Amino acid sequence: MALARAWTLQPEVLFLDEPTSALDVRGIREVEEALTHFHETGTKIVMTSHDFGQARRLADEIVFLHHGRLVEVTPAERFFREPQSEEARAFIKGELLW
Repeated sequence: MALARAWTLQPEVLFLDEPTSALDVRGIREVEEALTHFHETGTKIVMTSHDFGQARRLADEIVFLHHGRLVEVTPAERFFREPQSEEARAFIKGELLW
């Protein structure tokens, strides 16, 4: 419902925090389709996600934070293929970062 309200306002930037958490597969697909449409019509989307698959499907750019510190900003494809920071490499490998 919140995405439908946002769509009526046609925002320049849309901030989302884990927009598909606790949704079933169909719900996730519908939200991702809506976000893709927002993006295609010029809305900049800034969102958090712990879902690598979703980040790969939707992101143009990754902003990687660790302990509140900006560690890496890079195109999404490069982030997943060749992360520049030790923290990002460890995160992608599934290592716990403390």
